[in-house]
Amino acid sequence: MIEKINSQGNIQAMLQTLRSYQSQAAGGMDEDGNKVGGLNGLSGSQSTQGPSGFGDLVRQSVDKVNAAQMEATKIASSYERGEGVPLTDVVLSMQKSSLSFEATLQVRNKVLKAYEDILNMPV
Repeated sequence: MIEKINSQGNIQAMLQTLRSYQSQAAGGMDEDGNKVGGLNGLSGSQSTQGPSGFGDLVRQSVDKVNAAQMEATKIASSYERGEGVPLTDVVLSMQKSSLSFEATLQVRNKVLKAYEDILNMPV
Protein backbone atom coordinates (compact mmCIF):
# COMPACT_ATOMS: atom_id res chain seq x y z
CA MET A 1 0.00 0.00 0.00
CA ILE A 2 2.76 2.49 0.92
CA GLU A 3 4.67 1.67 -2.26
CA LYS A 4 1.54 2.43 -4.30
CA ILE A 5 1.05 5.82 -2.62
CA ASN A 6 4.71 6.82 -2.96
CA SER A 7 5.09 5.64 -6.55
CA GLN A 8 6.72 8.03 -9.03
CA GLY A 9 3.54 8.19 -11.12
CA ASN A 10 1.42 9.19 -8.11
CA ILE A 11 3.91 11.85 -7.08
CA GLN A 12 4.02 13.29 -10.61
CA ALA A 13 0.21 13.30 -10.80
CA MET A 14 -0.03 15.16 -7.47
CA LEU A 15 2.58 17.70 -8.59
CA GLN A 16 0.65 18.29 -11.82
CA THR A 17 -2.57 18.80 -9.85
CA LEU A 18 -0.87 21.25 -7.48
CA ARG A 19 0.56 23.22 -10.41
CA SER A 20 -2.90 23.37 -11.94
CA TYR A 21 -4.39 24.74 -8.71
CA GLN A 22 -1.55 27.23 -8.39
CA SER A 23 -2.20 28.47 -11.92
CA GLN A 24 -5.92 28.83 -11.20
CA ALA A 25 -5.26 30.72 -7.95
CA ALA A 26 -2.89 33.09 -9.74
CA GLY A 27 -5.46 33.86 -12.43
CA GLY A 28 -3.98 31.75 -15.21
CA MET A 29 -5.58 29.22 -17.51
CA ASP A 30 -7.56 26.13 -16.54
CA GLU A 31 -7.14 22.64 -18.01
CA ASP A 32 -9.30 23.52 -21.02
CA GLY A 33 -7.30 26.67 -21.83
CA ASN A 34 -9.97 29.05 -20.53
CA LYS A 35 -8.86 32.16 -18.65
CA VAL A 36 -9.85 32.03 -14.99
CA GLY A 37 -9.85 34.76 -12.40
CA GLY A 38 -8.19 34.61 -9.02
CA LEU A 39 -9.27 32.42 -6.11
CA ASN A 40 -12.71 30.82 -6.52
CA GLY A 41 -12.77 31.95 -10.16
CA LEU A 42 -13.51 35.56 -9.20
CA SER A 43 -11.73 38.31 -11.08
CA GLY A 44 -11.12 41.84 -9.90
CA SER A 45 -13.71 43.40 -12.20
CA GLN A 46 -17.36 42.56 -12.52
CA SER A 47 -19.08 41.98 -15.82
CA THR A 48 -22.69 42.79 -16.62
CA GLN A 49 -23.57 39.13 -16.06
CA GLY A 50 -21.97 39.14 -12.60
CA PRO A 51 -23.65 39.75 -9.27
CA SER A 52 -25.69 42.92 -8.97
CA GLY A 53 -24.44 43.83 -5.51
CA PHE A 54 -22.24 43.00 -2.58
CA GLY A 55 -24.86 40.67 -1.08
CA ASP A 56 -25.05 38.63 -4.26
CA LEU A 57 -21.27 38.41 -4.44
CA VAL A 58 -21.10 37.16 -0.86
CA ARG A 59 -23.92 34.67 -1.49
CA GLN A 60 -22.16 33.29 -4.58
CA SER A 61 -18.87 32.96 -2.68
CA VAL A 62 -20.53 31.12 0.20
CA ASP A 63 -22.31 28.85 -2.28
CA LYS A 64 -18.96 28.00 -3.91
CA VAL A 65 -17.43 27.20 -0.52
CA ASN A 66 -20.42 25.02 0.32
CA ALA A 67 -20.15 23.21 -3.01
CA ALA A 68 -16.44 22.56 -2.42
CA GLN A 69 -17.20 21.12 1.03
CA MET A 70 -19.99 18.94 -0.31
CA GLU A 71 -17.74 17.65 -3.11
CA ALA A 72 -14.95 16.88 -0.61
CA THR A 73 -17.41 14.98 1.58
CA LYS A 74 -18.67 13.02 -1.42
CA ILE A 75 -15.13 12.10 -2.52
CA ALA A 76 -14.16 11.07 1.03
CA SER A 77 -17.28 8.90 1.32
CA SER A 78 -16.47 7.26 -2.01
CA TYR A 79 -12.93 6.52 -0.81
CA GLU A 80 -14.25 5.06 2.46
CA ARG A 81 -16.58 2.77 0.51
CA GLY A 82 -13.61 1.55 -1.54
CA GLU A 83 -14.78 2.88 -4.91
CA GLY A 84 -11.27 3.32 -6.29
CA VAL A 85 -10.88 7.02 -5.55
CA PRO A 86 -7.17 7.87 -5.13
CA LEU A 87 -6.15 9.05 -1.68
CA THR A 88 -4.45 12.07 -3.24
CA ASP A 89 -7.79 13.25 -4.65
CA VAL A 90 -9.39 12.89 -1.23
CA VAL A 91 -6.64 14.86 0.51
CA LEU A 92 -6.59 17.60 -2.14
CA SER A 93 -10.35 18.08 -2.10
CA MET A 94 -10.42 18.19 1.71
CA GLN A 95 -7.58 20.72 1.79
CA LYS A 96 -9.18 22.82 -0.94
CA SER A 97 -12.51 22.97 0.90
CA SER A 98 -10.78 23.69 4.21
CA LEU A 99 -8.74 26.50 2.71
CA SER A 100 -11.75 28.09 1.02
CA PHE A 101 -13.71 27.91 4.30
CA GLU A 102 -10.86 29.50 6.27
CA ALA A 103 -10.52 32.27 3.69
CA THR A 104 -14.26 32.95 3.84
CA LEU A 105 -14.11 33.02 7.63
CA GLN A 106 -11.25 35.53 7.56
CA VAL A 107 -13.12 37.77 5.10
CA ARG A 108 -16.18 37.65 7.32
CA ASN A 109 -14.09 38.61 10.36
CA LYS A 110 -12.53 41.55 8.49
CA VAL A 111 -15.93 42.79 7.29
CA LEU A 112 -17.37 42.59 10.81
CA LYS A 113 -14.36 44.43 12.22
CA ALA A 114 -14.76 47.17 9.61
CA TYR A 115 -18.48 47.41 10.41
CA GLU A 116 -17.73 47.73 14.13
CA ASP A 117 -15.12 50.41 13.42
CA ILE A 118 -17.65 52.38 11.38
CA LEU A 119 -20.24 52.09 14.14
CA ASN A 120 -17.77 53.37 16.73
CA MET A 121 -16.77 56.43 14.68
CA PRO A 122 -17.76 59.72 16.25
CA VAL A 123 -20.32 61.63 14.22
